[in-house]
Amino acid sequence: MTAVVQEVVVYTRPGCPFCTSLRAGLRRQGLAFTEVNIWEDPAAAAVVRSIADGNETVPTVVVGDWQAVNPSAGSVLSAVGEHAPHLLPERQPGPVEGALNALGLRKVRD
Repeated sequence: MTAVVQEVVVYTRPGCPFCTSLRAGLRRQGLAFTEVNIWEDPAAAAVVRSIADGNETVPTVVVGDWQAVNPSAGSVLSAVGEHAPHLLPERQPGPVEGALNALGLRKVRD
């Protein structure tokens, strides 16, 4: 029996522009994820090296058995749809809401 995927894990490091871009894209789509800084977590750095041919290339994303180095937000969403559809956001946010999510803000309802 296959275990149910509980989370999307995004391995990052400070100052990584590719990480910033991926985080923003995932937030725009409303996808929840767990971010792990490989500079603060040696075990996480080891996971990334095991996926990225011995390199600490980030962002590296894990969704259950699916793993990718520097994927697009669209690739991550596709993987979530295939491997953990229960983690997909209920609906896709509109452009304003997506931009607010990317900034970590919420639209106030009237």
